Amino acid sequence: MDCTLLVKPAAEPLKLLHVVRRYGPVGGMERYVWEVTRELAALGHEVVVICERCHGEKPQNIIVYELGEIAARPRWLALLRFGARVARWLQDHPHSGFVVHSNERLSAHDVTTFHGPPFATVRDKPWWKKISLRIAMQFYLERRELLVTRFIVPNSILIQKQLAQYYPEYAHKLTAPIVPGVAAMPQRTWHTVADDGGIICFVGREWQRKGLPLAVEIVAQLRKERPNLEFWVVGPQAEEVQHLFVDWPGSYRLLGWRSDTTYLQQIDVLLHPAKAEPYGMVISEAMAARVPVVVSTACGAAAQVSAEAGEVLALDVPVKEWMDAVTRQLNRTEPAPAFVRGWEMVAHEYETIYRQISQGSV
Repeated sequence: MDCTLLVKPAAEPLKLLHVVRRYGPVGGMERYVWEVTRELAALGHEVVVICERCHGEKPQNIIVYELGEIAARPRWLALLRFGARVARWLQDHPHSGFVVHSNERLSAHDVTTFHGPPFATVRDKPWWKKISLRIAMQFYLERRELLVTRFIVPNSILIQKQLAQYYPEYAHKLTAPIVPGVAAMPQRTWHTVADDGGIICFVGREWQRKGLPLAVEIVAQLRKERPNLEFWVVGPQAEEVQHLFVDWPGSYRLLGWRSDTTYLQQIDVLLHPAKAEPYGMVISEAMAARVPVVVSTACGAAAQVSAEAGEVLALDVPVKEWMDAVTRQLNRTEPAPAFVRGWEMVAHEYETIYRQISQGSV
């Protein structure tokens, strides 16, 4: 009897070409591409990136081609010009056997990732707000992007539902969401919170869309029950939001933008009642640091918030329900679990899609 062990051969490395205008950790979408490409290269795949400019030190195991920056406004024209440059580059530099993964509005790609809501949501606006060259061109670029691609990857369940709603003709191309990863975070030291205090934190540069006025109202009402409660605001400059704190009844800190996340080790609850949030990386980061969260259903990351990690509420519920949810998190008797989703997991999920293309199964 032959007892020779059968060893499954290792899968062949993939050839991957990623396209993004700004390559580097300089924004939510950009960090997603930066982290995924580095992990794919670390897994042994051949990775090429085409961008306008690299906003970081070029990874040694990734070939980066910079095409030069384009005027950012008007946005539709910048997208159109960048797409044309990429198309010319691909024509002049054939990459046989490469899977082309776009994060922009291209006309030639195999995979496209949606990091935000489709532009088609503008259909819900009154007709007089939809008559312009800008609107027409954005529609054209988005529909072209979806028409030519083989797979459409949403970065959250929320975006997946919107794409299926506004583009049902392309719903068969949608994959399961591939949500962002999160780096390992320093853990918040567990402690019980004083009955009359605690630290609630709001994070977001785009403070109106992310729900700061509602957060201010929630915390102001809570201070009547917890007079030593503190409110920290990270993101907007103090002068942008100071008017929200006129006659504020107690302690607050306007911390401005922070590139670090050390504040997560000091706060007791992250409050994120956003009106529209395609994902919300700060939610994942807070959960990774074991900070309880209270967020709105309008956040893409809400799908990752377990009952043990915090609470998710609809925006139209009374303020009292938000207050009660925050109070329950402040009054916890055990720590929140650590949210774990390394970027390597994200890269492996993309591998599955790439192999279907490279093997000709689609």
